[in-house]
Amino acid sequence: MKNHGFQFVLIAASLWLASPASAQSAKAALKDQKGADVGTVDLTQTPSGVLLRLSLKGVPAGEHAFHIHAVGRCEPPFTTAGGHFNPGKHKHGLEVGPGHAGDMPNLHIPAGGMFVVEILNTAVTLDKGKPNSLFQSGGTSIVIHAGKDDYKSDPAGNAGDRISCGVIQ
Repeated sequence: MKNHGFQFVLIAASLWLASPASAQSAKAALKDQKGADVGTVDLTQTPSGVLLRLSLKGVPAGEHAFHIHAVGRCEPPFTTAGGHFNPGKHKHGLEVGPGHAGDMPNLHIPAGGMFVVEILNTAVTLDKGKPNSLFQSGGTSIVIHAGKDDYKSDPAGNAGDRISCGVIQ
């Protein structure tokens, strides 16, 4: 895989990184625009960043953009979630620079919509009070888009509509 300066690391299903029992954690329950449950995201602070474990069901097959958004509101059509979480004020696009802290790799959902993956985002933290903390005033959220992120278009990767959303709590 070519390194484009991505701020995340895919972690194998048999995660060898151990995190202490006292690690900070958060969760987001993902819903589609009709309010149906489509999955969860469990977030755990590690020494290297925040590990996100996505468990999805019923998400349409195909390639979908997956981001952390700057507002903790998920009212359909999910524009209430605001733009990408971007405390560093970077341009979007992992292929053209560091990208937003909330930028993550596209999800490749198989037929049937069942999908589990772990992703380490090294640009964010669960430590309250830090500029890159996911516990900001107004909250943050997880959004899955209808299309794939092109990793270069600013401000949002030309990923299309927002098809699911969950507030990080």
